[in-house]
Amino acid sequence: MSTLTLLAEANGSNVIAAAKAGDLAAFEQLMRQYERMVLVTALRLLGSLHDAQDASQEVFLKLYRNLGKVEASGNISGWLYRVTVNACHDLRRRRPDSVPMEDAGELRSREADPAEQSAEQERRCVLQLSLRMLSEKERAALVLRDLEGLTTEEVARVLGSSEATVRSQISKARVKVKGFVERYFRRHV
Repeated sequence: MSTLTLLAEANGSNVIAAAKAGDLAAFEQLMRQYERMVLVTALRLLGSLHDAQDASQEVFLKLYRNLGKVEASGNISGWLYRVTVNACHDLRRRRPDSVPMEDAGELRSREADPAEQSAEQERRCVLQLSLRMLSEKERAALVLRDLEGLTTEEVARVLGSSEATVRSQISKARVKVKGFVERYFRRHV
C-alpha cells in the first residue's frame, strides 16, 4: 500500500469514528475521499460510466448502512474495493447486456497535443476492449493488481481468494490481454 494511502487510512479512522457517531459531514468527507477510487475501479470493471456510477452509488449506500462493521482503525480502502467488486458483479448479473466500454480517460483531463491524445485514447480503448474478454474474476484481479496498484496479498483479501489463485488469475489475464493487444495492433497498423 502506498504511503499516501496509509496516510489517508490513518486520517480516515477519525472520520470513520465521527461518521459512526452520526456526523453526516464526516460521512460526506469519507465519500469525497474515496469516490474517485470507487468510481474508477467500477468503470474499469464494468466499462460503462453509467453503470459505474450506479455501482458507486450502491457502494456508498452499503458503506453508510454498514459503518458499524467498518473498523475505525481498519483498512477502509480494502473494504471499499471488496464492496465495489461485489457491486459490479451484482450489476453485471442484473444487466448482462450493458452499454459498450467507455473511455476511462474521461475522468481525468489531459493537456496533450492532438496526436498524443489520439494515440493515448486508442491505447485506453484497446485496454478496455481486452478487459472485456476476461472472466469477471480475471478482470477483477488484473484491475486491482495492475491498474489500482494493490499488492497480490491485498487483492487476495479483497477477492476472498488465496494468493496463489490471484497470481494464477493475473497471469492468465496478462497473457490474454497481451495476445489481444498484439492481434489488434497487427491488424490495425
